[in-house]
This record gives sequence, structure tokens and C-alpha cells, in this order.
Amino acid sequence: MTGLVGINFHGIGTPQRDLEPGEGPYWISLRQFHDVLDRIAAAPDPTRFTITFDDSNLSDHDIALPALVERGLRGRFFVLTGRIGQAGSLDAAHLRAVSDAGMTIGSHGIRHVAWTGLDKAELVRELQNSRTQLEDICGHPVTEAGIPFGLYDARVLRGLQAAGYTAAWSSDGGRFRQDAFLRPRTSLQGSMNSSDLDAILSGRMAPLRRLRRAVGMVRKRWTVIGP
Repeated sequence: MTGLVGINFHGIGTPQRDLEPGEGPYWISLRQFHDVLDRIAAAPDPTRFTITFDDSNLSDHDIALPALVERGLRGRFFVLTGRIGQAGSLDAAHLRAVSDAGMTIGSHGIRHVAWTGLDKAELVRELQNSRTQLEDICGHPVTEAGIPFGLYDARVLRGLQAAGYTAAWSSDGGRFRQDAFLRPRTSLQGSMNSSDLDAILSGRMAPLRRLRRAVGMVRKRWTVIGP
């Protein structure tokens, strides 16, 4: 099986802010995080893996950044600009440090909301204003987006392309092609065990699940869920 594998993290260690409903399961321990990075770094071809981070938690800078640099790995950090400078979240100096270390900065929008539920004007603001603010902070183009909650439809994908993004990261799991605009990834959870991680890092999916994933992605690409 060919293709690349996207691995997504949300928070690492102890949260430094109040979590929203449903966020808790996606926070993993420091031991789990280091274990995943060690597995990737020890792989015959670590470049098969794309490591991403959503929600702009402070652990992205304080824990993830030094761990990546130590292992010679690179990551993509998708930032909620509405949280910049808030307690427990990245501030502008953190973002510049992450960018200067050779990591990719992308947009996760302004607020932590599903883009499928926004009207046209709200969607444009989420996609364009967040991108402009990040470019002003980092001093270079921002061309990738991490889709909140992995929720997208045809209108969201058109909006991302119209706003100038060249890649959009979903939560569909499995493998992806390097030249794809929509790139699936798997979000890790604290409840996952070693066997779960082995399967995720391999990019394997049971045939029925793989079929359902393919059908689901096609359906979302061609339908409109939101207003």
C-alpha cells in the first residue's frame, strides 16, 4: 500500500486552559507523545509521516517543538487565531519561534467552530482573516488549513481554495497522496494502546472501513451540509 500517513495531536500533558466539551479524550500524556515520535523517528522512512497539531495549545511550543527538533522531525501547527495570547494557548512570540524552527504554520480558523455551519460571510472571515493575521505574525505566506472537527463539505472546500489555501487537512484517517488538496489524518487519543498506534502508523484499514471512508469522502466533497 502506497501513500503518506497523517498523525494529528491536540494537546500534550496537563492542559493549561479550560477544555471545551469533548476535548479531553484527545489530550495525551507526555510518555505517549514521546513514544509516537520515537516510533516515527525510528521508521525506515520517517518522511512517510506528516505530524500535525490542532488548536494552538501551549504544549505545541513547550513540549512538541523541542521534542520534534531533538528527533529531526518536522510538524505542521494549525492555529486558532482567536486564542492567540490567551492563557494556555500560543502567543505571537511562540508562533514565530515555531516558524523559525522550520515548522509549518497553518490556519485552524478564528474560533473553534465547525465551518460547515457558517454562512458565506462568516466562512470567508474564518478562512481569510485568520490567514492574514498569521501571515502578519510569521512574515511569510500561510497556505495550509486544518479543518476544525474534521467537518467539511463541498462549500467549505471551495471556500478554502478561493481563499488561497493549497492543502486542507481533515480527520478521515488512512493514507493520502502528497499532491492531494484534501489530506486525511488520524487524531490520536489518550485511550489508545500500543496496538492501536501500530495500526494507525501503518496506515492500515480494514477493507470495509476503507470502503466506507472512501464513500464518505466522496459524498462530503460533492454535497453541501451547511447554509
